Amino acid sequence: MNPIDILFPLIFVVTAGFICAKIRFLSTTHFEGLRTFIFNLAIPVFLFVSMFKADLQQTLSASLLLSFYIPVVTVYLCVCIGIKIFGKMSLSESAVLALSGCYSNTVLVGLPIIIMALGEQYGALVFMVITFHSALLFALTFALSSNVKGDIVELLKPLLLNPVVLSISLGIVANAITLPIPNILLNGLNLLSEPAIAGALFVLGASLNQYSVREAWKGALIVSVIKLALLPAAVFAFAKWGFNLPVKQVAVLTLMAASPLGVNAYLVARQLKVKQDVAASSVVLSTLLSIFTLSIWLLTLVP
Repeated sequence: MNPIDILFPLIFVVTAGFICAKIRFLSTTHFEGLRTFIFNLAIPVFLFVSMFKADLQQTLSASLLLSFYIPVVTVYLCVCIGIKIFGKMSLSESAVLALSGCYSNTVLVGLPIIIMALGEQYGALVFMVITFHSALLFALTFALSSNVKGDIVELLKPLLLNPVVLSISLGIVANAITLPIPNILLNGLNLLSEPAIAGALFVLGASLNQYSVREAWKGALIVSVIKLALLPAAVFAFAKWGFNLPVKQVAVLTLMAASPLGVNAYLVARQLKVKQDVAASSVVLSTLLSIFTLSIWLLTLVP
């Protein structure tokens, strides 16, 4: 499939959200309400239903998880150490920049691309992997940051209670115990989840209005190269040659890693009060550059 056929509908919806926010077609209050509905209801329902329907015996695999998380953690630590030594920054600053180079916007960007390129059945692989994504990378960042005060468990509690993590976990449990959900209820949940992907992309576009790349574009460019080139290349190598995964599983993991930086990395930087400008700029720049890098990965990975 032509990458343009895959990416254009997604770019179109993101651009529509950006323009609507730019010209104030919808007010801030409207966007906040839409964001709440999408991220606290539609997406969690979508993830729950998808995990409930997934074939966990085929999806759940230690090799699958290790193929993703070994290179992610390795790149994170190497970037953190490299910035600390050669950039002469604090450990807290290094950790935040490493997070910005490794944290993927999987739900808003990676998931729609994978579903369109490979089929909806491969969404289950994404859900299994991202269950631990935020908790692991944010825990590493908080643990390495010298600015953290208090109990790390308290800092991570909002992540562990995140609607995305909870919905995936509940979907796995419901699937494992074969919870008897009536078809009439399942149909209602399916209908409620339909706006999830389009709505999430629309809100993503609107959110890009909040950030700028002018003040820290050099740092953002370096972070974006790590995020869009180095990280997916490492995941591809581990999945293909390290664990010899099937072709489409390699594609799923690589496209997840090739997704642009997620906005939650900026929220962590803001909480730790370090490198907020670079993190915010990296969200925008990596999202824009991912149009080209994802096209290359799609040409490489998807027949």
